[in-house]
Amino acid sequence: MAQKLSERQDNILKFIRRYVAEHGYPPTIREIGRAVGISSTSVVKYNLDRLQTLGHLRRKGEVSRGLRLAGEALSGQNVIEVPLLGYIRASAPLPAYDEFSDEVVELTLDIVREPELVYALRVQGESMRDASVHDGDLVVLRHQQTADPGDMVAAWLGPEEGLTLKRYYPEGEFVRLQPANDAYQPIIVPAEQVEIQGKVIAVIRRLA
Repeated sequence: MAQKLSERQDNILKFIRRYVAEHGYPPTIREIGRAVGISSTSVVKYNLDRLQTLGHLRRKGEVSRGLRLAGEALSGQNVIEVPLLGYIRASAPLPAYDEFSDEVVELTLDIVREPELVYALRVQGESMRDASVHDGDLVVLRHQQTADPGDMVAAWLGPEEGLTLKRYYPEGEFVRLQPANDAYQPIIVPAEQVEIQGKVIAVIRRLA
């Protein structure tokens, strides 16, 4: 006879099902904890281990969003792992960003059509707030070195100025990097100083 789930485990499983149905990919451990009222990630991990032991989940080590609902829809063939390379400043440019050596974000192929060119960065700052990109969100980027006017890009301004997230507007010999927040001023620099590192193709919202 199948072992009965605790109320907490049942709530976790129901939340994961709802989240996958809504987003197309599984929640993180911290998102699960917030949703079911557990502040300790170790307690969430314990209950996920129990759900895995009881056959309700499959887990991929400590990979972010590395959950699978046993026998349910999110097929591994439709999910890819996108490297989370570090941070991007949505305010003043960031001189450098630390790389996460082994952290990934799992996305579905309907979001990512060229997986070999895609990576993710975590946003710091609120300069793109009115474009619905907030501090703590993840931006998913396709690596490319060109962009159309108005595209949201990761722009590298050199080793002293670093990397910034803005909308791209070429204006003759200069480039205007436009924030989406009236509290911030645009960055206007010579065109030869700007290297586009990628175009934003998706935003993964941080849950409050």
